[in-house]
Amino acid sequence: MNPIEKLHDLERRAELGGGEDRLRKQVEQGKLTARERIELLFDPGTFEEVDKLVTHRCTDFGMADDVIPGDGVVTGHGRVNGRVVYAFAQDFTVFGGSLSETNAAKIAKTMDMAMRNGAPIIGLNDSGGARIQEGVVSLAGYADIFLRNTLASGVVPQISAVLGPCAGGAVYSPAITDFIIMVKRTSYMFVTGPEVIKTVTHEDVTKEDLGGAMSHNERSGVAHFAVEDDNECITLIRELLSLMPSNNLDDPPRVDTQDPVDRADEALDALIPPSPNQPYDILDLIHAIADDGYFLEVHEHYAKNIVVGFARLGGRPVGIVANQPAHLAGTLDINASVKGARFVRFCDAFNIPLITFEDVPGFLPGTVQEYGGIIRHGAKLLYAFAEATVPKVTVITRKAYGGAYCVMASKHIRTDFNYAWPSAEIAVMGSEGAVNVLYKREIEKAADPAAMRSTKVAEFREKFANPYVAAGRGYIDEVILPRDTRRKLILALGTLEHKRDTNPPKKHGNIPL
Repeated sequence: MNPIEKLHDLERRAELGGGEDRLRKQVEQGKLTARERIELLFDPGTFEEVDKLVTHRCTDFGMADDVIPGDGVVTGHGRVNGRVVYAFAQDFTVFGGSLSETNAAKIAKTMDMAMRNGAPIIGLNDSGGARIQEGVVSLAGYADIFLRNTLASGVVPQISAVLGPCAGGAVYSPAITDFIIMVKRTSYMFVTGPEVIKTVTHEDVTKEDLGGAMSHNERSGVAHFAVEDDNECITLIRELLSLMPSNNLDDPPRVDTQDPVDRADEALDALIPPSPNQPYDILDLIHAIADDGYFLEVHEHYAKNIVVGFARLGGRPVGIVANQPAHLAGTLDINASVKGARFVRFCDAFNIPLITFEDVPGFLPGTVQEYGGIIRHGAKLLYAFAEATVPKVTVITRKAYGGAYCVMASKHIRTDFNYAWPSAEIAVMGSEGAVNVLYKREIEKAADPAAMRSTKVAEFREKFANPYVAAGRGYIDEVILPRDTRRKLILALGTLEHKRDTNPPKKHGNIPL
């Protein structure tokens, strides 16, 4: 075999992975192969593979006779939407996609290159875990990857797709990355599997219930998106990348839009119900103000009392954080606080302006929340907003009560523009609660307590449950008509385009984790 033929033979073996039978089985399970995933991710013809011919070094347990070029992971770089991106795709057909010393070195090398070149890192995970035959060197490989995930955090975007099994120590690499996408029915994540759990705690649980896509999207909040199949997952990765910069020194990519900057939406004038206790869907507002109504919601199935996600305003990507009155009255609880804080910190790290829509009656009361640490978790959201130096604009649509008013990007924690609709109520608490505290004795002594309470509630609402006291103090920059919200937001962002704000010099803060 001449040198050129030998090269072709090695490349063919690498591309076959675990062989035709295993590739066929992968497809029968409703999954794409590692190389098919790579081809879908990158712009056609742009992917350049690195370390295609790397092999493992293990000689124990008969491994010396089972050597496959590439060693179970495809690594390299290419372009997504014209921009350079680095990726690795674990190949389950080769030793179950298990992580070996050389396999890990390939991934680490790819991550190092991405960091040096300021480009996003995409991990397509489909692995049975550490390669048992290699012992501690396999575990060391995981630690090498975890370190790079940590060092890359906030420097380049990291997106993890879980497209099959991801168990044990393997879960911590995706956990450190910015976004996790899971595929329904074919992917799962857990630290310990059902068999171990049954042995230790005597609980019976299936893989799907323990670590399936919806379990981690609805219950744990570990994953940010749940998709139907591999194709939808790859499409979503490309969409996410279009909304974020390549690194923390760049600005997010802008696009041309035909949606008029000064488009007014009269329907917003009637969005707030007449009764303060009546819910409405904050998504109606978000879609109304966004370019072409586009909004990519993050963590859609988790902590639904707060909405976070990406939109564009005047062609510029923005991060949106909004209380959701249609769920738990829009109160802030533990899960909502953590969800919001994580998203705010991502946007701040990557120069994505923050738009906050506020309608919050306070923090969710109860022993479950207090014992669960709502004080500590609520402080995470406060910390994230206060720490953020990107352009920040807040619109209060209705309720802004108590400490939750302060937390939701108030003027007092360095928000640049704070607007309020005429329906805004900015106060320490709601009118009913305030009257019960302020006029308790008078109401008890009144000839008609109910009439007395009703009168006092009306008086309090007239005096305090409005945006004008705050506007008079300068805490609200302007009371705006709801229909003008889009125009005001885009004008504000234009004003803030060259904003420069810094935090005091320090190694890092001590966010209340």
